[in-house]
Amino acid sequence: MKIGIACDHGGVGLKRALSRFLKDRGFEVTSFGTNSAASVDYPDYAEKLCRAILNGRLERGILICGTGIGMTMTANKFKRIRAALCTDEYMARMSREHNDANVLCLGGRVLGEELAKSIVDVWLKTPFAGGRHSRRLKKMAKIEDSNLT
Repeated sequence: MKIGIACDHGGVGLKRALSRFLKDRGFEVTSFGTNSAASVDYPDYAEKLCRAILNGRLERGILICGTGIGMTMTANKFKRIRAALCTDEYMARMSREHNDANVLCLGGRVLGEELAKSIVDVWLKTPFAGGRHSRRLKKMAKIEDSNLT
């Protein structure tokens, strides 16, 4: 599976640890930055990763900022991106099983490394359940396509 990973300055350490974790498990990992603790704007990195998913270069992505909130909000601006902010394994499982999330968002300043690895592991192993959940995803896509103001 091809996975992208990106972060802002609040997620650099966790991004490094998760990149190693993923590579050790045989995943093809593409980094979209950032690679330093110098202040940057998280929307720039979320956009790079989301566009790579939408153009088919990646199957899934992981975004990390200080809390995960900014990355989640930004990623969900893109059609066909279903980004989920997960703080435990149950949320990770449900985001995949019920919502077919293709982007996992994490808070680099709120999660410990071991918990983050466990969340990623569950998120990657959990398949989409389909069934009634597919109907709900179609409704979400319909809302995306409407011009609500």
